[in-house]
Amino acid sequence: MNLTDSIQYLKGVGPKSFENYKKLGIFTVEDLLLYFPFRYEDIAGRNVVDLLDGEKATIVAEIVTPANLSYFGARRSRLTFKAKQDNSVFGVSFFNQPYLKDKLEVGSKVGLYGKWDSKKQQLLGLKVLSSVEGEHGVIATDADFQPIYHVMQGVKQSSLVRLIQTAFEGGALELLQENLPQELLRKYRLISRQQAVKAMHFPVDLNEHKQALRREKFEELFIFQLRLQALKDQEKSGREGLLVTYDKEKVVAKESELPFELTSAQKFALQEILADMISKTHMNRLLQGDVGSGKTVVAELSMYAAYTAGFQSALMVPTEILARQHFANLTLLFPELQVSLLVSAIKASERREILEDLATGHTNMVVGTHALIQDGVEFDNLGLVITDEQHRFGVNQRKILREKGQNPDVLMMTATPIPRTLAITAFGDMDVSVIDELPAGRKPITTRWVKHQQIDEVLKWVRTEILKEKAQIYVISPLIEESEALDLKNAQDLYEELSDYFKADARIGLLHGQMKADEKEERMAMFKAGKLDLLVSTTVIEVGVDVQNATIMIIMDADRFGLSQLHQLRGRVGRGQKKSYCILVANPKSESGKQRMQIMVDTTDGFKIAEEDLKMRGSGEVFGIRQSGIPEFTVADLVNDYNILEVAREEAIKIFADSDGNFENYLSSFNFSDSDFD
Repeated sequence: MNLTDSIQYLKGVGPKSFENYKKLGIFTVEDLLLYFPFRYEDIAGRNVVDLLDGEKATIVAEIVTPANLSYFGARRSRLTFKAKQDNSVFGVSFFNQPYLKDKLEVGSKVGLYGKWDSKKQQLLGLKVLSSVEGEHGVIATDADFQPIYHVMQGVKQSSLVRLIQTAFEGGALELLQENLPQELLRKYRLISRQQAVKAMHFPVDLNEHKQALRREKFEELFIFQLRLQALKDQEKSGREGLLVTYDKEKVVAKESELPFELTSAQKFALQEILADMISKTHMNRLLQGDVGSGKTVVAELSMYAAYTAGFQSALMVPTEILARQHFANLTLLFPELQVSLLVSAIKASERREILEDLATGHTNMVVGTHALIQDGVEFDNLGLVITDEQHRFGVNQRKILREKGQNPDVLMMTATPIPRTLAITAFGDMDVSVIDELPAGRKPITTRWVKHQQIDEVLKWVRTEILKEKAQIYVISPLIEESEALDLKNAQDLYEELSDYFKADARIGLLHGQMKADEKEERMAMFKAGKLDLLVSTTVIEVGVDVQNATIMIIMDADRFGLSQLHQLRGRVGRGQKKSYCILVANPKSESGKQRMQIMVDTTDGFKIAEEDLKMRGSGEVFGIRQSGIPEFTVADLVNDYNILEVAREEAIKIFADSDGNFENYLSSFNFSDSDFD
């Protein structure tokens, strides 16, 4: 037997079952060995008098009455009998397992696994484990833990367990080679790979299971961190960085022209970026900060620095609204420069002119959407590439933009704060700058959670704010048009209802993603100029849109949004000097929905919210596994295993440092699978 052998050659695997196993990702013997249970059931015998209501447990007992089988409905049945353990007699019920009747004989002792109902003094049976009595009433099995695997139709738990046992009996376990350095095994007292894999499937006791899990988590995180170090090494050694010798005096002068002073966090982040640009090392940096922390101006000054060194810069953003806003800001900040806007909605003649200006070097800065990475877009001397809300773009999209120049410096920005856990995992190959300070004068946003039946009170207050305070309000709907599947307020209906409610008291506009580009631009410009009091919108205004006078954000059906998205939406207000509010309108039915609402009320700290979002939804949903490169770990958990992740990262960095620039050969001394470093 070899680890690379197909499982179809193992006893018990036919052509049909092999197809089902393949759907679980089990193709080879090695896949089978490393297909671990996601939980274990404790099947150790318990005393019935010690059980709590609703607790699942195994009870070794003697059957004292014949099993009575009754049917109800087409295929439903109930099997009942009495059992005795010591001096306790209790009832047992099994539903839809009529075949057990012939196996349950009066006077025999069996292991009954089920859920205890203390009120009825009854066990709701789930399975019969054994007809053999063990010492002190414990079932005579190989272990007190039964593994539970993710399976699917066509693959039974029992069949999968038997197949793993068959592989073990055939000597497959002995073929697994150690893939961690001996020094790390000793240093962290980790059990061997073979011991861990066996104990992951069939632990003898709880302690052995914990040791196996600890070993497997470290292995998984350590290999991933090694991959990141290999990627970082490839990024730095494979390409020489541009030497962007910017004019320090001009950058300082431009900074002094700003109508506000940069915060200390902004200044520090800018210095980190400029230091990267002027060094020979290729810049690959993530700039992250909370909503409204001022990342944009730091990016703009970085673009100006590239200009003073004779390079062009490109800023790619996810939406056309945001692109036009950045274009307006850059034009205002750098009136002496040629700034271009490249979006899909521009006319063909205008596009040709912009492309010519980019190719000849006449354009100093360009801001755009995905249109920047289309064929035909060429630069004369691209030195700096910036992507805003970088997780909105796929890895390949960012790569295409980067390859428009001769290895330009790369700066990625995100207004979705990334917990350190994710940052060192997803961006282990990058340097990270953090702006964790809000500009002076910003007032905290007050957040309230109300039920739908309280919306009239909210609207009365809004009318007062419009008439007395000249307030401007966003009202966010999760849908553009009515959906039969979801009973939510859609933007069109909401616009009509609010227009009817406010009548002459408020000027109301509608904005959503299905509108034409010029319509969206016109509607946003009207709101920004104060010609609209209330803007009904979808999440198209989620990122970056900046209207200083907007002070109220109302989010309908707020429980339909994730925490980070709610925080982004809330960040559209509170950008001026006035007191601002965010009203969450929701009647969440789930506990997680209620929890999200309360978290938003309790804190405005984006980093705390990101941590909570990570805990509630997991890294995959929060960050987008497909686009970010974060894997779905098999056994490790990025939240609960943070300490292991840190240690694994430190050890991976040490190994890289000890490799003397020959990292690839150094890695070959370990027994990694070929897929580990694809």
